[in-house]
Amino acid sequence: MEFKAAILRDNTITSSIENVTLKNIRDDEVVVRLVATGVCHSDITVRENKFPIPRPLVLGHEGSGVVERVGSKVTKVSPGDHVVLSFLSCGHCGNCEHDEPAYCMNFAAINTSGLRADGTSAVEQNGQPIGAHFFGQSSFATHSVANERNVVKVAKDAPLELLGPLGCGVQTGAGAVLNVLKPRPGQSMVVIGAGGVGLSGVMAAAVSGCNPIIVIEPNEKRRKVALEVGATHTIDPFATEDLVGDLQKLTNGGVDCALDAVGIPKMINLVVSALAIRGQIVLEGIQVTEEKVQISAMEMSGKGIRIHGSTEGDAVPDTFIPHLVDLHMQGRFPVDKLVDYYAFEDLEKALDDQAAGVSIKPIVRISPI
Repeated sequence: MEFKAAILRDNTITSSIENVTLKNIRDDEVVVRLVATGVCHSDITVRENKFPIPRPLVLGHEGSGVVERVGSKVTKVSPGDHVVLSFLSCGHCGNCEHDEPAYCMNFAAINTSGLRADGTSAVEQNGQPIGAHFFGQSSFATHSVANERNVVKVAKDAPLELLGPLGCGVQTGAGAVLNVLKPRPGQSMVVIGAGGVGLSGVMAAAVSGCNPIIVIEPNEKRRKVALEVGATHTIDPFATEDLVGDLQKLTNGGVDCALDAVGIPKMINLVVSALAIRGQIVLEGIQVTEEKVQISAMEMSGKGIRIHGSTEGDAVPDTFIPHLVDLHMQGRFPVDKLVDYYAFEDLEKALDDQAAGVSIKPIVRISPI
């Protein structure tokens, strides 16, 4: 079959929507007709060659759609099922066997090479392979060749075009709170950064009953959205001379839980200084910088501070994504407040708006349900 895909070629940051050919699928693969796909900052990083991946390449890794075909050994989904696409894991390494797929030992080969683990692709153009397996999906296209392991079946009454970001950015922020920090009701939460990851953490903190929920964000529009989705307070870091003091005052002496969704070492250091006894912080933001996070070993030991690193919110997508869908359907997880929609032909504008911070979470509509 032929379908359309946004192909990114050498020496450019602008993709072109072109016809490609589905050459084959394997017995564990699934063809999904994409309804929509989110735009994630990782797409921008690869687009700008800050994380080089061989091209020609189709980006996109927050897809949602309808199953059209399944391989001969696929039992998890059937044609017609509504699915969200998440990251791919191998299923047989030690971490996968212990329900830690985000730490799959083969993660790079099957998610960030653009190809299958063996270096092949299911998609070609004029007989030449196209990298169409980015995060096991390459969802900037009308169709995706995914694997049974990274398709997650969701309820048909859920808003499918909204759900793609649950497969990466939303899962990452919400999982950092619900799976890693696991705050108790009434504990304080600080979130650094009000992008898609940070605001997903805010919504998860509200679900957990945290109070107060404080967001550190310089952008006024994003601070307003933070208050709409569950934050109780916001702080412009450029408008205060004593961030640590402000945080300690708002939290009656110290922060219980914190999520960093930006990756600026200076900001992380300040929030760590504001942590309470037995306070904890999870680090998910990434910045290309030589500046280091500096933690006092004496303070860590004396106060029992815990510092976590997390990828994909430590989530098991098959169970965590349906949980987030349920929370949204109950009105407790208003992810729709983060979203701006774009047409497929406006994909480059969606990417530009994400890169410039104009949109918190762009979603590209590709086909009707």
